[in-house]
This record gives sequence, structure tokens and C-alpha cells, in this order.
Amino acid sequence: VKAQLEEKEGKTFDVFTAVEFKTQLVAGTNYFIKVHVGNDEFMHLRVFKSLPHENEQLSLHSYQGSKTKHDELAYF
Repeated sequence: VKAQLEEKEGKTFDVFTAVEFKTQLVAGTNYFIKVHVGNDEFMHLRVFKSLPHENEQLSLHSYQGSKTKHDELAYF
């Protein structure tokens, strides 16, 4: 989903490392992921993975910027 985020933000990320995640089961799975994007900057991503029989790609549902390493990863 890096390319999806870069398109929405209008910039590229040299660093893009997941450091923590949580899941939520729905009609598929929501992944809440804390991503280090360089320096002391982090973003929280909400990524949706559909059920296997739907054969869909992962999609970036929403995201939150201006996060720090110590910000709690919460459902949003």
C-alpha cells in the first residue's frame, strides 16, 4: 500500500517500515499499522484485506499523519 499512500500524500517515502500492527475482523480484515516513514515521523494506516474468494488487492482505507513512535496505535 506504499504506492497508494504516496499517491494520496503527493510525495515519496524513502523509509517505509511497519513497526506495529493490530487486526480487526470484519467482512475481511482491517489492519491498523504503525509505519515509520523517516526521521521521527510515523503514520498510522488502516488497510483492508478482503475475503479470499473476492480476490481483491490490499487497499489503503484511511491514514493518520503526524504521529510519533510513542503514539498509541488505535482503531480509527
